[in-house]
Amino acid sequence: MHLEQDIQPISYLKAKTADVVNTVNKNRRAIIITQNGEAKAVVQDIKSYESLQNSLNFLKLIVQSEKEIETGDVIEQGKMFDELEQRLFK
Repeated sequence: MHLEQDIQPISYLKAKTADVVNTVNKNRRAIIITQNGEAKAVVQDIKSYESLQNSLNFLKLIVQSEKEIETGDVIEQGKMFDELEQRLFK
């Protein structure tokens, strides 16, 4: 993170919105927007946002899978493939 460039007051965003959007799309670094000296928002390019969301969803699936393993809510691999074949090839 480049603090001088990546943290800007809301007045900067208001005055240079197009520049901010172009900058985040060009360098793929989020810009933190402050209001009254406190961080309040993040401006991020869409590809980085989508990548972050995909990563979070993947982590949620891992956590869910770990919980299912802990509670024994699993089936054997062979049985799962048998059931899948039956559903697909009916």
